[in-house]
Amino acid sequence: MNLYDTLPDAAATVFGAEATGSSAYDVLTVDVPVGSWIPSLEIARDKLGCTYFDWLSAVDEPGTGFRICAHVVSLENHRVRRLLLRTTVPHSAPSLPSAIAVYAGAEWHERETFEMFGVTFTDHPHLVPLLLPENFEGHPLRKDFVLAARVAKAWPGAKEPGETHDPDAPKRRQMLPPGVPDPNDWGPLKGQLPPAPTRPTRAPRRDGATPPPRRTRAAATDPTAPAEATAPGAPAEAPARPPRRSRSVTEGSASQATPPGPPPGGAEPPARPPRRTRSASDGSASQATPPEPPPGEADRRRTVPRSADAPWHHAKPAFEEPTAEPKAKPDTDTDTENGGDA
Repeated sequence: MNLYDTLPDAAATVFGAEATGSSAYDVLTVDVPVGSWIPSLEIARDKLGCTYFDWLSAVDEPGTGFRICAHVVSLENHRVRRLLLRTTVPHSAPSLPSAIAVYAGAEWHERETFEMFGVTFTDHPHLVPLLLPENFEGHPLRKDFVLAARVAKAWPGAKEPGETHDPDAPKRRQMLPPGVPDPNDWGPLKGQLPPAPTRPTRAPRRDGATPPPRRTRAAATDPTAPAEATAPGAPAEAPARPPRRSRSVTEGSASQATPPGPPPGGAEPPARPPRRTRSASDGSASQATPPEPPPGEADRRRTVPRSADAPWHHAKPAFEEPTAEPKAKPDTDTDTENGGDA
């Protein structure tokens, strides 16, 4: 049985009395004090078999300090066992011994952590910046690092939900993300911006004045419900709104309702003709057989001349050929008689 399998319950026995352990998502996490940082790394390498160094970084915990994390892995018997070793250094003195003597691959990781968080690793052979430009000031992964780009350019979304287009209208104070200071306190416009407008304060209520009681929903929807008593001197409430008339599906819509009867003594309006019903076999109104016209109406319609502005109604050929006249047939009887006489 590997000593790794006894963790996290045996964390205090393996790493010291002040060590605490937990396990989540197949990762074993052990927290040790700063004085036990290097001995704990040696125990992880020699006793737990964590010979593979994965990464080292830090997390800025406001009010607590910088939490240094080293992730190492054991690959014995073709089984992956993960160990996250952590310790915490204060913000006032962020310093920790270098782990290069235990894991040589931690050299570049410690340089990056020093550059991004400002944690100093003692006994490091070449603790210089790794990624940032040469003249860069500050440590960008600290929570108190000022994002200067957000001061020069407004945070996306200049208006909060519910704000109007009136610049002088009162509005709530905009939420600033972590690391973005108030432009009136830091940056090129420091002290030059006007203070944010505030909402006008409500006038204090006069002594002894009580607000009028609110009308309940029952009184607003049911006209028969008794109205609540109002305070003396309070304005009279508006009359209750009549209840909304309900109509079932069989009664149809309001436009199909039977009109009210005639007023007393007035002329009775003409009755509305009943709506003609048509079954599916009758077809639509456009498919109905048109009524036959009266006698003589069809002839009159045919003789009505077409309008001259629609010449296609009377199509004619472009060139009309003259009609050939029939030739006169010779009189054969006369020729026969003349020939016989000759």
